[in-house]
Amino acid sequence: MEKSVNNVFVALGSETRLKILEILAEKEMHISELARVLNISVPVASKHIKVLEKAELIERKIFGKSHVLFPNKSRILTAVDSFAPRKSIEVEKGATLLDALKNVASVEIKKKGDREMIVSTDGDEGLYIYEVNGQLGNKAVRKYKLEDDVTVEWKKLEPVTKIKLDIHVKK
Repeated sequence: MEKSVNNVFVALGSETRLKILEILAEKEMHISELARVLNISVPVASKHIKVLEKAELIERKIFGKSHVLFPNKSRILTAVDSFAPRKSIEVEKGATLLDALKNVASVEIKKKGDREMIVSTDGDEGLYIYEVNGQLGNKAVRKYKLEDDVTVEWKKLEPVTKIKLDIHVKK
């Protein structure tokens, strides 16, 4: 496993560092404020912050002498991506991406309006997108013709809450 990914899992191996990430996901903070919230000393918080920064899980904005910390969410997702299984298959030139996908997974397709959509891969229901050589796919998998060797990343869109709103209507 890549060394930088190891740093991520070392960093995530501490309950205190996990709590730091959880707190920073809610609100950017100074180290001193973070230490106060966690009820630990600033030097101890600083040591945990250094481990998280080494793993590139948090970043800081510097305003003069003030350092404000915030999570690097894309780095966290990249680390988790390293566990995706990698499969190698061979298909005939001109085969569709759907044909290739069916060689390695069970897919369920449903018609939604005038479109067909893959709604399940190996029994895992959800919405799916794909990338070919790092570029977001722009065709239906049934219409994407494979002419050259490519690397395809098949991704399930997971519901991720960007913001929670408690809306109260005045009566």
